[in-house]
Amino acid sequence: MARKRRGDPVHGWLVIDKEPGITSAKVVYKARKILNAAKVGHSGTLDPLATGVLPLAFGEATKTVSYMMDGKKEYRFTVQWGEARDTDDAEGVVIETSDHRPNEDEIKAKLGNFIGEIEQVPPAYSAIKVDGERAYKLARAEKSVELKARKIFIERFELLEMPDADHATFEVTSGKGAYIRGLARDLARELGTVGHISALRRTRVGPFNEKDAISLDKLEELGHNTAAVDILRPVETALDDIPALALTEDEARRLRCGQSVSALDVAKRTPLTDIDQGATICAMADGKVVALARIEGGEIRPFRVLNF
Repeated sequence: MARKRRGDPVHGWLVIDKEPGITSAKVVYKARKILNAAKVGHSGTLDPLATGVLPLAFGEATKTVSYMMDGKKEYRFTVQWGEARDTDDAEGVVIETSDHRPNEDEIKAKLGNFIGEIEQVPPAYSAIKVDGERAYKLARAEKSVELKARKIFIERFELLEMPDADHATFEVTSGKGAYIRGLARDLARELGTVGHISALRRTRVGPFNEKDAISLDKLEELGHNTAAVDILRPVETALDDIPALALTEDEARRLRCGQSVSALDVAKRTPLTDIDQGATICAMADGKVVALARIEGGEIRPFRVLNF
């Protein structure tokens, strides 16, 4: 018999403004403790050095994490020229130096090379698995780490300012899987120098931005004075880009039991002309998500049921 989870059945999204010097796992632990939640996870790790938007999924929201991770992300970061570090950020050890400092025109001329679909070799200090081991664990053990290049998508890459000759600050909008540390590393190489990230802040993940985020200290304060769960966003927030269909209570009951319902019956109430066969839809009833489903062969078939 499965062991019952300890904690309350809390469901929804909470956006933390992560402070520097703390791991994403530690943020999850603290938030779970404050809300006494039975289940919580995060949507995309932030390095300890980084700050900013870290969405946490509670309860049934954990079933929608993959959709949040597929969303666009925005970052603001500063590159320090002249030093390459083994972690590609300020926490690492200097492994190479260069006297060359790129100017504004040189930088702007190269940014276009990093926009669109590009290939990127992830940093050695990353969570990617190599023969079953995390790359960062192998790197810390001074074992050889060879990671293959992966295709990523960069929508926007802009130079914001150059406070001095050694630093430049940028903003980036990226798709899933992009490592900003790797982007800084590769841009420096393209400019004939070396560099690493000295400051990094994530300003948006999918529908969430900085204005939606609160600090752990603020969350703890709310937890001691009010019902902190009141600030959670609905589970369906992560599903904004997925077509939603309203079901009757009987149809919702069938989906919750893993059974299909007739797409024709639903179409009589809501036109399905903009939804293709095989498309994922968000099945709703009484304003809440019932299931993620697909339209196949004239039926709406659930593949992930949410239980509240």
